[in-house]
Amino acid sequence: MIAQPHEHEHGHGHGHDHGEHGHSHPTGLKGVLYGIFVPHSHDAADSIDDAMEAHSEGIRALKISLVLMLATTVVQAVIVAFSGSVALLADTIHNLSDALTAVPLWIAFVLSRRVATRKFTYGYNRAEDLAGLFIVLMIALSAVIAAYEAIDRMITPRPMENVGLVIAAGIVGFLGNEAVAEYRIRVGRRIGSAALVADGVHARTDGFTSLAVVAGSVGVLLGFPLADPIIGLLISAMIAVLLIGTVRSVGLRLMDGIEPEIVDRAEHALAHAPGVTSVERVRLRWVGHRLHGDAVVRTSATTLEAADRLAAEAEASVQGHMPNVDEMVVRVARVAP
Repeated sequence: MIAQPHEHEHGHGHGHDHGEHGHSHPTGLKGVLYGIFVPHSHDAADSIDDAMEAHSEGIRALKISLVLMLATTVVQAVIVAFSGSVALLADTIHNLSDALTAVPLWIAFVLSRRVATRKFTYGYNRAEDLAGLFIVLMIALSAVIAAYEAIDRMITPRPMENVGLVIAAGIVGFLGNEAVAEYRIRVGRRIGSAALVADGVHARTDGFTSLAVVAGSVGVLLGFPLADPIIGLLISAMIAVLLIGTVRSVGLRLMDGIEPEIVDRAEHALAHAPGVTSVERVRLRWVGHRLHGDAVVRTSATTLEAADRLAAEAEASVQGHMPNVDEMVVRVARVAP
């Protein structure tokens, strides 16, 4: 049966302005930094529409980046043993935490491939969001450890040796981290994974902390030995500041939040389905890197057969416009005479 109309109208018809809910981003230098450290986890033009393919690509990204990060960490750890640099130690600790965060995220992607059960009727995709929370905690922990080591070195100064090696290690750390960050963020955007994008941001912060290590080492060469622990402390502060954007992104997913422009796209797809007079309501939520939702649309059709056909066409329209939508349930309400 066609659902009866509600007493109120929301006015979501074909003339809906799809730009009015889109959130704006900073411009200029602030905009550039925003794009680097707070990238989006959705990219509508390059989405992967097959869930299994998305899971596989996420796992592949984690495997490759894990090997690169472990190699970078080993090189830096060896140089830490010979140099005694606290800034490089802080950077190495952060790189190790970055490598280790790939493990729970890997597990989450594997779980996401399991079929839904009577107990977990939505499947196991939410494990990915929990892994994102773990990544946030690991980033915070690495900042605390780095700050502790830097303060301890300020209180009890120790000489720094093999400064040239430390500079080389910092450059290696930056190149390794930036390669991993770019790869994780690109794949995370393709599959709509906030957790994988967060892990990419984590790697990118590591890369810039490695450059800070280089700056601290140059300060030591110029006769300012406290430059090393001071840079280590600044690294901790920078990690904490950059953590804010990652917390916001992961927290949005855990609270079933959705980017307004994604809702706009769903409304647009529904409004242009044949027979839809207006869009009454749209609800969407991320489950891992896949979307689930429901909607109510209005129509002038009066038969059950026509309503069922319209609902099917509306659902197909949404999935055609938004490849990472796994399920969209559309209910049809008749326009009041």
